[in-house]
Amino acid sequence: MFSPPKAALYAIVAICISSLSGAVIAASESSFDCRQLADDTKLASPLDWLERSMMASQCYVFRAQAIRISPGGVRTLALAHEIHDGVIREVTHYLDGPAVIYERYGRLGRNGILMRRSANDSPATALQKIDHHYRLTLGDEERVAGRPSMRLDIEPRDKLRYGHRLWLDLATGLPLKQNLVDVEGQVLETFQMTELIEPTLYSQLVPLEPLPDISSGPWQPSWLPAGYVSIPLPPAAGFSGKTMSHRLYSDGLSSFSLFVQPIENKHEALMPGIHRLGISYAAVRHLRLDDDRILQVVVLGELPPKVLYRIASRMEFHGSAERAQQELAP
Repeated sequence: MFSPPKAALYAIVAICISSLSGAVIAASESSFDCRQLADDTKLASPLDWLERSMMASQCYVFRAQAIRISPGGVRTLALAHEIHDGVIREVTHYLDGPAVIYERYGRLGRNGILMRRSANDSPATALQKIDHHYRLTLGDEERVAGRPSMRLDIEPRDKLRYGHRLWLDLATGLPLKQNLVDVEGQVLETFQMTELIEPTLYSQLVPLEPLPDISSGPWQPSWLPAGYVSIPLPPAAGFSGKTMSHRLYSDGLSSFSLFVQPIENKHEALMPGIHRLGISYAAVRHLRLDDDRILQVVVLGELPPKVLYRIASRMEFHGSAERAQQELAP
């Protein structure tokens, strides 16, 4: 399914690993306080549970054993989630197959989707926007990894995004099990902890830096699925020494990345069309500028492939070739 230079697509995916995970984070403009999770007030609504889960995924230090079931097979993993001076360190060891270790760092409260809200949005408003595009319902309490959990079903209100099923630890709010569900209701991937080890709440107030500006450029999608907006990128989310424009879009739960890069060597270009990489897809399109230079557009994320392709096919170029060169200059 991949064109010969598939290493280029894997390299793009490497940039996205931190960009495509994360969630809306409840925080003030100046600080983020994990200690609020110590409040044992009973959670009443599905949105309450969703917010608690998103915060818990940031605020708890823990180790875990887990399995991931996907079309690529079953993998077992060892996870570590650490926090030092407000910086998260996540380490994933794959315990079978090739010896692979992923390590990621991110500022607490700025990790992943980086608080999907504008200066005029409160965290509660951001969560309500999620409710506009997903139907959230609570199920029964179930036992996962030897711990009592609450099931939270997140069903898209359209066919432009995938759904989620979460089993959230009653004591911490951490997601013990997660299903990614396609538009036909089929489970695409299951991630499940088999053992949650020593979850401890981070107990310091963390200062937050101001949200960075979102840069605009001559390449703009003329169509986006309802609810998706451009959001700030994590620090250093790009290739060192490479000429590439990267933007990130999110609806608060799911996200996709948009890359624009000049094709300098046709043998390194990706084949236009849809490519599959695990449970993610990438839509690739080539655009010709006024001076006959060709740009490669890649839209990558865990969205239905037809949606990714529609975004890529609706890309429009506004400006001159000179402006394009300025934006992609190293």
